[in-house]
Amino acid sequence: MALRPTRLNPLFTDITTLAGVGPRIAKLIEKVAGPRLVDLLWHLPSSVIDRRFAPKVGDAPPGRVCTLTVEVLAHNPPPNRNSRLPYKVTCGDGTGRITLTFFHAQKDYLAQTLPVGETRAISGKIEVYDGQRQMAHPDHIVPVSQKEAIQRVEPVYPLTAGLAPKTLAKAVTGAMDKVPDLPEWLDSAQIQRDTWPPWAEALRVAHHPGSEGDLNPNGPARQRLAYDEFLSNQLALALVRAKSRRLSGRPIKGDGTKRKTVVAVLPYTLTGAQQRTLAEIDADMGSDTRMLRLLQGDVGSGKTVVALLAMLSAIEAGGQAALMAPTELLAQQHFQTLEPLCQGCGVSIAFLSGRIKGKAREEVLADIASGSTHILVGTHALFQKDVAFDDLMLAVVDEQHRFGVHQRLELAQKGRAVDMLVMTATPIPRTLTLTAYGDMDASRLDEKPAGRKPIDTRLVNLERLSETIGAAQRAIKSGAKVYWVCPLVEESEVSDLAAAEDRHKHLSQILGESVVALVHGRMKGPEKDAAMASFGSTEPDSPKVLVATTVIEVGVDVPLATVMVVEHAERFGLAQLHQLRGRIGRSDKPSTCLLLYQAPLTETATARLNILRETDDGFLIAEEDLKLRGGGEVLGTRQSGLPEFRLADLAIHGDLLLMARDDTKLILEKDSDLKTVRGEALRTLLYLFEQDAAIQTLRSG
Repeated sequence: MALRPTRLNPLFTDITTLAGVGPRIAKLIEKVAGPRLVDLLWHLPSSVIDRRFAPKVGDAPPGRVCTLTVEVLAHNPPPNRNSRLPYKVTCGDGTGRITLTFFHAQKDYLAQTLPVGETRAISGKIEVYDGQRQMAHPDHIVPVSQKEAIQRVEPVYPLTAGLAPKTLAKAVTGAMDKVPDLPEWLDSAQIQRDTWPPWAEALRVAHHPGSEGDLNPNGPARQRLAYDEFLSNQLALALVRAKSRRLSGRPIKGDGTKRKTVVAVLPYTLTGAQQRTLAEIDADMGSDTRMLRLLQGDVGSGKTVVALLAMLSAIEAGGQAALMAPTELLAQQHFQTLEPLCQGCGVSIAFLSGRIKGKAREEVLADIASGSTHILVGTHALFQKDVAFDDLMLAVVDEQHRFGVHQRLELAQKGRAVDMLVMTATPIPRTLTLTAYGDMDASRLDEKPAGRKPIDTRLVNLERLSETIGAAQRAIKSGAKVYWVCPLVEESEVSDLAAAEDRHKHLSQILGESVVALVHGRMKGPEKDAAMASFGSTEPDSPKVLVATTVIEVGVDVPLATVMVVEHAERFGLAQLHQLRGRIGRSDKPSTCLLLYQAPLTETATARLNILRETDDGFLIAEEDLKLRGGGEVLGTRQSGLPEFRLADLAIHGDLLLMARDDTKLILEKDSDLKTVRGEALRTLLYLFEQDAAIQTLRSG
C-alpha cells in the first residue's frame, strides 16, 4: 500500500507538539494513552461530571457537584507555625456562606485567583463540616464571564499518578482540534439504518458527552467508533489472507506408511474430531497454496497426536517438520510424548532449546542441516539464525498467543513455502478467534478421547483448609498424586494471597519433606525440570504433591495426578482455571478439582466459579469468561499475539464484529484492491488504525 495519506500526518505527531505538554507531562500522558495525538483520540472518558446544576449557596445540597456564583468575603490563612491546617477563603451570596478550603496552599496564587470583594464562579463538590457548607479544592475558579465554559457536562478520563484531569483534558482537546476531514468509509445505507453519526462527529460526542447516555457503549457514537475499529481489523486480516492465498505453496502428500504405524500403536482410536481435523490438514497440505491453519483443542483433546500425524506427512514426502512451544517445560513435554512414537516408525527427532550449548548444540544443528533429523522440537531457539533446515515443509507452533506474530513469521522463513499449523489449548471465544486469527482457517477438536472420566469440581471455603489437606492425604494413600496451585511465589506486602513457598513449607511439615515438591516461575530451568520430572515419576519414593504457581498451566502430563487444589480460585481467570483443571483427569481414574475461595465472594466471582462446576466444555467456558471479564483479560493476561481494542469491547460489541466481517467480504468481492471511491476511503481507515503495519508483517511468510 502507498504511504500514509498526508491529511492523517498531524494525528501521528508527538504529544509534545501540543501546547502545555512538556517532557514530564508527556511521560505521564504516554503512560495512560500513548505517545501520539491519535492515542489521545482513542483514550475515551470513563464517566462524566455534570456541572450544569447552579443553585444559590443556601440551596446547594451536600454531596452534589454544584457551580456557584459567589462574592469573595475574606481570606483566613493558617497560622505560620501550623502548615498542616488548611487555608480558608470565605465566600457567599445573599442566601448563605461557603468556605473554600485549600491544603498546602500558595498564598499569593489564592490572593490573585480569589481577590476579596470580587465575584467568581466556582465548581466542585459541596460538603458540610461543623454545620457549615464547604468546598475543598474547587475544580474550577473563574471570572463570572467564563461561567458558561465550566457550566457543562465534563468528561472524566482514566488517569495516572501525577497527571491532573485538567492537563489531560486540555491535551485531548488539542488533539481533537487536529482531527482532519476524512472521506466516509461506511456504506450510506448502513449509516442510515443504524443512525450513526459521521466519524469525526462520533469522536466529538465521545469526548464531549452531553450526558451519561453518551457514554453508553451501545449509544450511536460509541457503536460507530467500535465498528470502525473492528472493520479496520477485519479488512486488514482479509487482505492479508487474500495475499497469502496467492502465495504459491507446494503440494505435500505422504504415502501414509509411517502414519499407519503410529496410529496402530496408540492406546486409543482417533476421535471423530481428530479424523475430521486431519482430513482438513491433509487437504491444505496437498493443495498448491500454503496452509495456515489454527487448531483449537481443549485440554486433553489430542492435539499433539494430530500435529505428529501432520508432520509425518511432510516426512513421508521427503521433508522435515518443526514444533515450537513457548516454554522449555512444554517443549520437553512434547518431545517426551513424540519420541517413542517417532522411534517406532523410524523417524529421527531432536530437541533444541537455549540451554543446549557447545558440542551438543553443534550436533543437533548439523543433523538438522543435513536432513538426517526429521523433526525438531524446541523453544524460541528454533528461529535463531544458526538453525538451518535441509528442507522444512511444515512448522507447528503451540500456544501461539504466547508468541508475537513476527516469531511465527521467522520460523516460516526457515524453508520454502512452509505450511503452518498453529495450535492452542486455550479455548478462544468465536469473536476473539475472528480478531486474532482471522487470517487463518480454523479447526476445532471438540471431543475428548474415549475412557476419560469427567472431573468432579467442588467449591471449598478456605476456612476448611485443614479438611482439604486431609482429603489430599487420603488421595495420596490410595496411590494418587496431587497438584496444589498457589497464585504467588512469596508473601507480598500488598497481597494476602497464600504464597507457594509458605504452602510448600506448611505441607512438608504435615506430609513429610520428601512427599512435597515445589515449582515456580522464578526457578532456573534445570531446577524446574528436575522437580517436574520427579513429580511425574512412577517410582515409589517420588514426590506425591507438587506445590506450584501457574507454570503448570499448559501441557504438563502426569496421568497419576488425579487431585487439583487451587487456592484463591476467585483470583484466577475462568480460562486459566479450566487450563489448570485440565492437568488432571488424564487417565481412566476418577479425578477431583477443589477450588478454594476466600469468602465472601462477589456476585461475578460466584458466577464464574459456578460455571466451572457446571461444565468442562472449554469453548463454553471461554465464551462465559469473555462476557464476565472482557476480551483483554480472557487468556489470563494480555497476550502479545492478540489485538488490543481501544474503542471496541468484544464482550459488548461482538455482534458488530460479525457485521464487520460480513461487510469486509462484500467490500472485497466488489473491490479487492480498494480502488473505488469507497475503497480509497477504506485505505484511509486502515492507516488511521495503523493496520498498514499489520498488512506488511502479520502474514507468516
